[in-house]
Amino acid sequence: MISRRRILIFICMAFLIAGPAWVFAQRWRGGYRTRDISQDRNGVPNWEVDQNFPGDLFTFARVRYDSYSGRGRGGGWATDYPDSDLNFSLRLQQLTTIKVNPNPVIVNLTDENLRDYPFLYMIEPGGLSFSEPEVMSLREYCYSGGFLMVDDFWGDTQYDNLAYELSRVFPDRQPEEVPLSHQIFHNVYDMKEKPQVPSINSARHGVSWEYSRDGSDTTVPHYKAIYDDQERIMVFICHNTDLGDGWEREGENRQYFAEYSVKKAYPMGINIVTYAMTH
Repeated sequence: MISRRRILIFICMAFLIAGPAWVFAQRWRGGYRTRDISQDRNGVPNWEVDQNFPGDLFTFARVRYDSYSGRGRGGGWATDYPDSDLNFSLRLQQLTTIKVNPNPVIVNLTDENLRDYPFLYMIEPGGLSFSEPEVMSLREYCYSGGFLMVDDFWGDTQYDNLAYELSRVFPDRQPEEVPLSHQIFHNVYDMKEKPQVPSINSARHGVSWEYSRDGSDTTVPHYKAIYDDQERIMVFICHNTDLGDGWEREGENRQYFAEYSVKKAYPMGINIVTYAMTH
């Protein structure tokens, strides 16, 4: 398990101070994205890690889950993979002193080694359907100090599905709106507002939100949390926003990168990981 006390988190603020001068550290991206990151990282550079301290290496862990949409194990959980995970791992390595594994992983909630990953990332939970073993495993994981981030879903119907599944995990707890004054918005980067990141296609049409299939209002981002008895966030819910697209699509459009990746998606993501690794 990662030793959190040995991860010193002094964040380099250079890319926000200097502006988007570092935009072109990677090649421009596009086209088909292979899922085999051992063979093709789509231009994301690799880096050496200190083999003497394998337990101090942060690994970005994406949750694979079942969906009732008929897509099963290949459904919404894989959205934006692997570019989102690779890019965020790279930027976390570049912009902080956290030692990061260049190879993100996919985990099942029932994996025996789940506790090796104190931070989990789950995406598009609108069709999520937990099995009973997953419910029990996630509950134990969170109460043991683990942290789950949920991202990229829009509208009331998708939120209601997530809320129902989480009520099975935490029958005595409800998600609460996190105020902007909470440290998770300020612990590294000082967020002046709750960031909303649209998909790149919506941004190209000049809007910062996604249209919801159920017709509900998606223009306001919501950040909600489920807390433990010590007021530590166990589950952090990013609703009506898509931080993952800000990571995945950073090299496809200069304006999108400057407006959403640099100003919103990466700062908020780094804040979330920083909180998760220090609480």
